[in-house]
Amino acid sequence: MLRALAVDDERPSLEELVYLLNADPRIGSAEGAGDATEALRRITRALESGPDGPEAIDVVFLDINMPGLDGLDLARLLTGFAQPPLVVFVTAHEDFAVQAFDLKAVDYVLKPVRKERLAEAVRRAAEQRGTAPRIPVHEPDPDHIPVELGGVTRFVPVDDITHVEAQGDYARLHTGKGSHLVRIPLSTLEERWRSRGFVRIHRRHLVALRHIGELRLDAGTVSVLVGTEELQVSRRHARELRDLLMRRS
Repeated sequence: MLRALAVDDERPSLEELVYLLNADPRIGSAEGAGDATEALRRITRALESGPDGPEAIDVVFLDINMPGLDGLDLARLLTGFAQPPLVVFVTAHEDFAVQAFDLKAVDYVLKPVRKERLAEAVRRAAEQRGTAPRIPVHEPDPDHIPVELGGVTRFVPVDDITHVEAQGDYARLHTGKGSHLVRIPLSTLEERWRSRGFVRIHRRHLVALRHIGELRLDAGTVSVLVGTEELQVSRRHARELRDLLMRRS
């Protein structure tokens, strides 16, 4: 069973998180720390006592925006330890997701925290720690992709996605109504959605052919108009794109 430490400078949020963690059968114990500095002291003691010591910590559920040492700072410090605990970020802000996953976070849970979403983060942590059997992953729904917004998981129709932008090992999906960050590499989406009319136009962009309004040529450069946004096409992909658009016409 996992031994967890929750870190949040807002006491109501901290108490709720500790309560939810202790209610999960995969959590052997969950305690709280009111700031990152206190958490660092406790994690250091835990590592000094060893993996089987009485203060051992397997996973830290970490807020990001805190006074002084913030959650990202703490996570960076933990990467310097030989056997650091796993990190799950629990925050009200989507904007730090790419940085969080660059720090090898197990998961990124948005506030307000839902019991079901937190349970998924615990499952991932337990799987990584080897305290839970690996559950086979089901094939994704080909017509929708799950995205998290404000602590709620929504299923965005693939047909609504105009283009996809690479952000590190993650991707930002753009639709006519906004954008969503997902923890899936652009290369994976390219392979998955090739048969649905998505084509790579640049190392950073994947575009749905049906949403291309114009192909523009200007002084040797090629770009496409997707909605109101103009996207550059690399030389490597320009010929293939022109051929695809001609066949579509």
